Amino acid sequence: MNKTFTFLLLILSFSLSAQSIKVRGTIKDSIGSPLEFANVIASIQSSGDTESYGITNHEGRFQLDLPKGDTYLLRASFLGFKTEVKTVVVPSDAENMYVDFVLFPEESQLEGVELVYEMPVTIKGDTIIYNADSFSTGEERKLGDLMKKMPGIEINADGEIQIEGKTVQKVMVEGKDFFDGDSKLATKNIPADAVDKVEVLRNYNQVDQMRGLGNDMDNTAINIKLKEGKKNFWFGEVTAGAGIADTYGDDKGRYLAHPKLFYYSPKYSINLLTDFNNIGEVPFTFRDYFRFTGGFRNFNRGGGTSFSIRDSDLGFAMAQNDRAKAIDAKFIAGNFSYVVNEKLDLSGFAILSDNKTDMVNNSIRQYILTGITENTQAETEQRNQLGMLKLSSKYKPNANFQLDYDVLAKASKQSQDDATISIVGGNQNDIAEGKENRPFSINQNANAYFTLNDKNIFAAQVQHLYQNEDPFYQAVQDSIPFRGVFTQINPSDPFNSNADTFDPLEPADRYSINQDKQVKSHKLDAKVDYYYVLNNVSNLNFTLGTTYSNQKFNSSIFQILDNGNRNNFEADDFNNDVTYTFSDIFLGLHYKLKSGKFIFTPGLTLHNYNLKNEQLGSTSSQDDWRLLPDLNVVFELKKSENLRFNYSITSEYSDVNNYAQAYVFNNYNRLFRGNRELENSLSHTYNLTYFSFNLFNYTNIGGNLNYTRRIDAVKTNTTLAGINQVSSPTNFDSNFPDETFSAMGSFSKRIKKIQFRLNANLFLSKTNNTVNNEIRESQSFTQNYTASILSNFKSFPNFEVGYQFMKNDYDNGGVEQTFFTHKPYANINARFLKNFELTGEWDFYNYTNDKKTIKNRYSFVNANLYYQNGDSPWEFSVRATNILNTKSLNNDSFSDQFNITSQYLVMPRIVMFVVKYDL
Repeated sequence: MNKTFTFLLLILSFSLSAQSIKVRGTIKDSIGSPLEFANVIASIQSSGDTESYGITNHEGRFQLDLPKGDTYLLRASFLGFKTEVKTVVVPSDAENMYVDFVLFPEESQLEGVELVYEMPVTIKGDTIIYNADSFSTGEERKLGDLMKKMPGIEINADGEIQIEGKTVQKVMVEGKDFFDGDSKLATKNIPADAVDKVEVLRNYNQVDQMRGLGNDMDNTAINIKLKEGKKNFWFGEVTAGAGIADTYGDDKGRYLAHPKLFYYSPKYSINLLTDFNNIGEVPFTFRDYFRFTGGFRNFNRGGGTSFSIRDSDLGFAMAQNDRAKAIDAKFIAGNFSYVVNEKLDLSGFAILSDNKTDMVNNSIRQYILTGITENTQAETEQRNQLGMLKLSSKYKPNANFQLDYDVLAKASKQSQDDATISIVGGNQNDIAEGKENRPFSINQNANAYFTLNDKNIFAAQVQHLYQNEDPFYQAVQDSIPFRGVFTQINPSDPFNSNADTFDPLEPADRYSINQDKQVKSHKLDAKVDYYYVLNNVSNLNFTLGTTYSNQKFNSSIFQILDNGNRNNFEADDFNNDVTYTFSDIFLGLHYKLKSGKFIFTPGLTLHNYNLKNEQLGSTSSQDDWRLLPDLNVVFELKKSENLRFNYSITSEYSDVNNYAQAYVFNNYNRLFRGNRELENSLSHTYNLTYFSFNLFNYTNIGGNLNYTRRIDAVKTNTTLAGINQVSSPTNFDSNFPDETFSAMGSFSKRIKKIQFRLNANLFLSKTNNTVNNEIRESQSFTQNYTASILSNFKSFPNFEVGYQFMKNDYDNGGVEQTFFTHKPYANINARFLKNFELTGEWDFYNYTNDKKTIKNRYSFVNANLYYQNGDSPWEFSVRATNILNTKSLNNDSFSDQFNITSQYLVMPRIVMFVVKYDL
């Protein structure tokens, strides 16, 4: 199959090359200096259609691919210079040609600006501008469909925008935040036909006076410019559909409804998104909820401290790739911005989501130390009700002062019921688990920026977080919980070694163990930055700040007896009442210097850490001083090619969950207890990033190397008996550091209308943990390689074909396992009979392990047939998903105690009839 794929690729490349020639040349100014990033565009003389385009490199050179047998107009332009036009005749027997341009300055730059924007791609400083119509073939429906055809831009499987291998954190439409910059909501909802330009803003900083003072190289934003017909008018779409499915024993019908409305004007903007369906499309997931910060970031991350308030660790199940046995999703979201006057802007958004998910998971869990194998069959019913509200204001009375204030409230109700059959050595245990959590948080942020003069700039930031979680857990099972595990911990613990179980546990037919827990957290971050600009190439940055956190942690365990009575576990080992405070006062100094092609930013930050936890009638405290260095170096080889190096030492601290000493449940067979004497760990991180955006030969290359070494790492000390385990955090000896290494590489090249892409991701980790008083080293090595070809024809069917290979190597204390996944895939989009369009997607999975004990092959095939009569606002379609009615997919995972191979049931074949109306 691989040989056939390569052969077809060579034939296609040869065919394209044989029918066209290359036109090469230079663009210089009147004194002979090369003009980098000058534009040259070739249009067909008879029709005016754009055939090819190019942008000059640092030597002023360009190259174009032009089909034989036609006459072309070549226009060379550069901002501030007169445009020059040349006619080029390319006969059917033509050879490669050379055409040079000399451009002369002009007084009026208006015409040059217009010509720049006609180019498919334009580079202006740190901004890359894509002309949407140059990449559109008319078959794109959403922004993500359009952007994945643009060189240098990737859309990952979750719909997020990635540039230089990093996810874009901010998306704007007409300069206004779209749901506070969430790229997934943008790519999956903004109509492609409304987009005029896509602007990639590199080295982005939304505060004017802060630009260039710090290190903004990793900050990238996207701004979407709309077509003129979409401004000052409501636009959007209403989509509705109904269908049937090959169900799992029920006859539930299928439906979808997606009304969307957009309005943009210079004064205000409104976005309304809704999505109701039970066909497996999840517009906003449980994972999105915790990822969605609403623009709030840990702004002290550059100071060398890692401390964050952890979310509940109840372990709610996650659907694999958003695939499950059944998913019912409801989603409503609104986003607005309003320019009150030239000094004050208001904006905000609200999101409501209600997802019901049914999952079936069959797993094989192999315990490394004991060699025991546990087979589980689990059925899960889950419901996630999520709500978010954010309001923002920006006050800028003059160019020297800006004040921002944001408030973000998040609330949810998560519930999950699991019915699990656990089989170990022929013994079966029926387990019913229930989980419920109603977390609430409110985050407030105020930022002020003041420019005293050209040399003195101030920035102040204050952020406060309040979070309240009340997770409840219940496990009802046949066997006695944690039989045998406590006798191996310490016979003096309050457990009866003869009974091999909890001392307070009373006999029952079914053991119902319950846990109440509540965690209330306050966290305050504040800092003041002072920038002293020494000259045009250097500045000093002084930082004074603090992080203060106060958390209260309460938990209790009790048993519900067969007669319904409650048996409270009164001992201290089963009840937490903890108050934990953490503070970090720091003073930092950074010096930024630009020298030639290099930018150096070394820094030092002095920290005073104070930790205190009150529990069990006593207080334990720590007081530490640390001086933490960091270094950032940027080597700009060219304007569109750079090499970046980062080094930092980070002091990592835990929140209250790791300090609470009484037992808490993590699962039906896993208990956890904290360690009040826990200390911090230190991480040394090295990062090297390379990126080249070359429109001279349409080639983009990106690479990233990352190495982290953690000393005195906080690891787990686990006591394991059978499948039951009790874990506690501890600082590991510095002679046993944890190490991780990752490498990412990407390559893309366009040859005429065909784009070739290669991606490679490697991740190697080495960790140490203690299991039954034995130090065990675990290693994992994950490899992921993808190669693909993507076409972008205007009048021919378009396709994407690719091959993905994944290999996971696990070594747990000498027990080795390897899993392979081979995944060829193909997508096609074809127009026919003028008004019809057919799209198809095919993914094939070949999943196995090195011992050939696990073999599974399955495919997912989806197809859509669309009909739209010309420019009619009505569109009709028949959509089919999982046409082959594949029943399940596989996944493998790794931990220090066990390896897991899992099989998940997925949604069945669904056929829908859908109607869409464009507003």
